[in-house]
Amino acid sequence: MSKAKLVILDCWVSPFCMRVKIALNEKGLEYEAQAEDLFGVPVFLHDGTPLCESIIIVNYIDETWSSPPLLPPCSYGRAQARFWADFIDKKVFDACGNIWRSKGEVPVEAKKEFIEILKQLEEALGDKDYFIGTTFGFVDIILIPITSWFFAVEKIGGFTVEAECPKFSNWMKRCLQRESVAKVVPPPEKVYEFVLMFRKMQGID
Repeated sequence: MSKAKLVILDCWVSPFCMRVKIALNEKGLEYEAQAEDLFGVPVFLHDGTPLCESIIIVNYIDETWSSPPLLPPCSYGRAQARFWADFIDKKVFDACGNIWRSKGEVPVEAKKEFIEILKQLEEALGDKDYFIGTTFGFVDIILIPITSWFFAVEKIGGFTVEAECPKFSNWMKRCLQRESVAKVVPPPEKVYEFVLMFRKMQGID
């Protein structure tokens, strides 16, 4: 049986592309990352067959290569993981954007909303190492790439995640120590430079 050819059309700063690469790394799969101007929309090619949308791709990777599993073994655990993945997708990056896209002083409401979302996630995390327990998995993969934008959000918003959500901050550090994550997630300072450049291009600054 010939080895599958796995390609991701990639944008280094896109947290959505990072998700796919982390999932592939967790499975120990070899893949080719082709740099494309596809901010926010990774395309995954499995032997030439394309798939879009990062959560769908991560699910597909988990179902196609079953070991190690990224989702919990029980149906309730899987439902919970998918609920939080959906919550993250709908809330976190947009809340980041409300801060780094701000013209002039960042509105208090934007900062408050962002911190409230993180507090909800912190509550879901509880005292666990990872979102589904002792094992790094699906929800962690969906969330950790977005945190590479947090440094930019902190600098522009004038606050720190560590001071507001210490448990969440510890979870971030724990995830970033994993090899599968560390070799994908760019340095926060580099993302901040990209955000400043993007703000200029958009006429915000």
